[in-house]
Amino acid sequence: MSRTLGVLISGRGSNLQAILDAIERGDLDARIGVVISNVSGAAGLARAEKASVPTAVLSHQDYGSREAFDEALLERLDESEVDLVCLAGFMRILSPVLVRAFPNRILNIHPSLLPAFTGLHAQRQAVAHGVKLSGCTVHLVDEELDHGPIVLQSAVHVDDQDDEDTLAARILEQEHALYPKAIQLVLDGRVVIEGRRARIS
Repeated sequence: MSRTLGVLISGRGSNLQAILDAIERGDLDARIGVVISNVSGAAGLARAEKASVPTAVLSHQDYGSREAFDEALLERLDESEVDLVCLAGFMRILSPVLVRAFPNRILNIHPSLLPAFTGLHAQRQAVAHGVKLSGCTVHLVDEELDHGPIVLQSAVHVDDQDDEDTLAARILEQEHALYPKAIQLVLDGRVVIEGRRARIS
């Protein structure tokens, strides 16, 4: 029986689409139980609705604290009997309320080779620093920003003529390929946590 994903988004949902496409192709043995956005007009909601996936909008502005918002998220994820939470361009830092409810069961994809260039505008940071390699990282979420055990990474060469947008576009192609693979590894129980390391068995 396929495991159930809960996908959290804030924007266009291109990684959500990559997950949907991987499921449709049979490359990812999972179903999406709910897509939740903290932004009512997020384009990713339309992607979910087109795929007949239930959606919900929970605006963080309606809650008095980060913890209260995460408690509402948790309630909605539990209603959908979610096994694994996937952050796909979700522009909120999770509180311990949610992280502790899903220990080693929240995945994030970040557009850099972590631990380099955490936080916002990672591609801009990479270009500004003049690195020759950047890329993307899928990691398990812990209580620190862009910090948890790394599951998979994919490298992208940074060309001299690159700017933030051109580099971001090439990294995004790698994100779309990498994220479903990492999700499947976690669902298959092949990701073994050993301290800071995630070993693939």
